[in-house]
Amino acid sequence: MIKRNACFSMLTAGYLFPEIARRRREYQAAHPDAEIISLGIGNTTEPLTPVICGALTDYAKKLSTPEGYSGYGDECGNEDLRTAIAQNWYKGTVSPDEVFVSDGAKCDIARIQTLFGADVSVAVQDPAYPVYVDGSVISGAAGTHKPMYGNEGYGGIVYMPCTAENSFFPDLTKVQDNSLIYFCSPNNPTGAAATREQLTKLVEFAKAHGCIIIFDAAYACFIRDESLPRSIFDIEGAKTCAIEINSFSKPAGFTGVRLGWSVVPKELKYEDESSVNTDWARVNTTLFNGASNIAQAGGVAAMSPEGQAEMRALTDYYLENARIIRETLLSARFADMGVEVYGGDNAPYIWARFPGYRSWNVFDKILDQCRVVTTPGVGFGPAGESFIRFSAFGHRAAVEEACRRLATTLVLE
Repeated sequence: MIKRNACFSMLTAGYLFPEIARRRREYQAAHPDAEIISLGIGNTTEPLTPVICGALTDYAKKLSTPEGYSGYGDECGNEDLRTAIAQNWYKGTVSPDEVFVSDGAKCDIARIQTLFGADVSVAVQDPAYPVYVDGSVISGAAGTHKPMYGNEGYGGIVYMPCTAENSFFPDLTKVQDNSLIYFCSPNNPTGAAATREQLTKLVEFAKAHGCIIIFDAAYACFIRDESLPRSIFDIEGAKTCAIEINSFSKPAGFTGVRLGWSVVPKELKYEDESSVNTDWARVNTTLFNGASNIAQAGGVAAMSPEGQAEMRALTDYYLENARIIRETLLSARFADMGVEVYGGDNAPYIWARFPGYRSWNVFDKILDQCRVVTTPGVGFGPAGESFIRFSAFGHRAAVEEACRRLATTLVLE
């Protein structure tokens, strides 16, 4: 019999979200009349906007006509969309043939490991989006040490703690030379948006130590502070040491439509001076058959001036939700509990520390007393212990009701 890929045995169980779902089901079964509100999920909730949705539906309708039908497209992306992203998102600082369109940022993050194989060292922020770690494990880059409890790190992966004490920017001296560095800004789950000075330090470190940064910019659309970079390529020298991955999921509500992109600069080289861009094109043309033509039509509309205005309004809506949640957690009631609040200004996530309490204990109290689902911070890594992630993705009325419950009902003692 063919042996199983041993890397799959390295994976820990998908602990966080299945466990959240289990506890929610148990609570609902015990309280069948309870109206539970979720402030935990990172899924968008508001309808697609008119210009973008119109482009999707118009393209779908054209497929029913002989002259409008289209089959396979360019595996690397529709040329119109690649050009629109390069010109409208990056203001011409990258070229269309450096932009690769995909079925979403998560898929790109998972596929990116095929460029580097099992021998590469990996460093991730702690706390971190789980796919950075699990994708590395499946590729074989995690080594042979399996975590006992699922969140203290794998043998071949360096966890870089990002805490309030270090302004959520890691100590890079922990990173080995010639490593992949996964970095997300604005960050999921902490909501921290890296400053220009911090990203300059990251780029300079990568260049000096032979590292490549995998920069996850999926939440860049929420940045409102003009002094904060929206792209790693806003930093001088980044084209020689970074890949950027982005998505239409949050700004356009495409979590179900599925559309994203990566930028791999031509200046980015391997140790032998061969082209990373060329290999990424090969990955896309060999292991991927291109994003949906319908979705890409929506992406082109999203990059138009009208589409960008709609995306701005949609992200403003979620940022207002974030403001409401943040203001609730900054109230005197929570200050008296010692709660510390981060994020929620340039990101849709609020990262709240409940000193002296374990994340799962706070999760249970909020669910039991307020009938509100959140996300325990420890599920994103060891540095998330005692934190709770609150998500701003939700209908306004539900967010306001959840905050009313939190403000009037929660007791930690």
